[in-house]
Amino acid sequence: MTEILVLYYSAGGSVRDMAHLIARGINQVAGASARLRTVPPVAPRTQVAEPPVPDEGAPYVELADLEQCAGLALGSPTRFGNMAAPLKYFLDTTGTLWAKGTLVGKPAAVFTSTASLHGGQETTLTSMMLPLLHHGMLIVGLPYTLAEVNHTTSGGTPYGASHWAGAADDKPLTDAERTLCIALGKRLAEAAVKLARPS
Repeated sequence: MTEILVLYYSAGGSVRDMAHLIARGINQVAGASARLRTVPPVAPRTQVAEPPVPDEGAPYVELADLEQCAGLALGSPTRFGNMAAPLKYFLDTTGTLWAKGTLVGKPAAVFTSTASLHGGQETTLTSMMLPLLHHGMLIVGLPYTLAEVNHTTSGGTPYGASHWAGAADDKPLTDAERTLCIALGKRLAEAAVKLARPS
């Protein structure tokens, strides 16, 4: 089985919901399965450690999850047009994998959610791509052949799946946003399965 890591940080629940839809798309591809993982929050005071297992939801990611995956979907809410600090903090610990070339040639995709419609969806997606490119990963996006990318009035970009959550994080994912999350998961899984086949 080709396992795809769906790694995300979610503050209000929207990115978590997107992660589950992307995992659904991954699981629709024959020979592929999704592994959901998250990262703990960070705070200015680091003396208080988070418990090793979250109270609910996906387990916290370990470097072994990245070593074992055949592909990666990376998701974060937008923070000033960039990925959130907890996700960046984890990525900053992956230097040993970078040195070994562990992720070179593996496909990756990104997804985000913003409070405002023009709140930096595309810059957040590209900010998440940068460390993945340094790791040598192959970026998978959403082509304009998907009707929802052409006609979206909320989230959805060629760079990856996105969602407009509203200032109170109370806007549910639209049908188009849901469709694009599933499509991104399927495209990522198809790429990973194809790359995993012996040539």
